[in-house]
Amino acid sequence: MANVVELDLPSTIKIYPVVNVSRIRKYTSQVDSQRKETPKLVIIEGEEEWEVEKILNKRKVQGKDKYLVRWKGFIVEGNTWESKEKLENVQELVKEFEKEYSKNNGEVRRHEKVEKIIRTTNLERGVVS
Repeated sequence: MANVVELDLPSTIKIYPVVNVSRIRKYTSQVDSQRKETPKLVIIEGEEEWEVEKILNKRKVQGKDKYLVRWKGFIVEGNTWESKEKLENVQELVKEFEKEYSKNNGEVRRHEKVEKIIRTTNLERGVVS
């Protein structure tokens, strides 16, 4: 009996399609409180676009900066990595993120996770900080 399965993936996904069965999980649909309908487009400079809620993170891909974008009205699964050029209408949000990012030595997301872990650990020990 084989411990691997071959996935039927679209050609746009460039990963090896064979995975161990331990990596396979049953799909669970959204919970009732999550937004299921697609948010409406906003018109910016005569063009329809999605509205950016927040810049969450940054990474380099082939030497270019990409930003993790939370789109207004979308659930977490709707977050996407976008190039700076595609975010020209939200330069204020990009500058705000860059300021916070540089202030924390490029560890905005990690810093938040560490704080949460410390708080949780302290609460488990009965320490309130």
